[in-house]
Amino acid sequence: MKTIANIEFNQLPLSEGIMTVSQCIRHDFPLMKVQAQLDSLVSSAKSRIDLTADNETKIQQLASLFYQEWSFGAAEGIYLLSDMLWLDKVLSSKQGTPVTLGAIFLYIAERLDITIYPAIFPTQLLFISERNDGSQWVINPVNGESLSVHTLNLWLKGTVDPFSEFYYDQLEAAENSIVIRKIFDTLKAALMEEKRWS
Repeated sequence: MKTIANIEFNQLPLSEGIMTVSQCIRHDFPLMKVQAQLDSLVSSAKSRIDLTADNETKIQQLASLFYQEWSFGAAEGIYLLSDMLWLDKVLSSKQGTPVTLGAIFLYIAERLDITIYPAIFPTQLLFISERNDGSQWVINPVNGESLSVHTLNLWLKGTVDPFSEFYYDQLEAAENSIVIRKIFDTLKAALMEEKRWS
């Protein structure tokens, strides 16, 4: 089996990179089952989304399907953080973190030729795309809602520095290797806290 250090994550879809890392860490990770579940979501989305529509409309349609009809979203109640990071658990519970929910959404979007990218923000993973009028569009992977400059400023001030100012040019599409490194570090910390890291 490949070691994590030798994997070219930027050559893989984000979800595939996460699955590869998961399989390296957890030997009972059901790779084939997860792949089949992801492909099933793609098939369902293909039959529900107008693939001839413009990119903005397709994103809106996929977001409505993913967050409202399929009910993917943030975790509620008491839970183990690691359960929100394993893709098989997230696909089963439909509850996850911005990165895991984002990976599933991006996998479907890529298969449907929808242009949307992950971006790293100090507080969490975000989606970025472009609206029909050419303006930058920032979306929350937890619920599919559009994020305003005001909201992003509040997040930045609350997390980094009360005097920070957000500008759209601070957000760039993140390489998959960076996103996967963040999820790996979070997963490792969660498993250590849960005393399940060996």
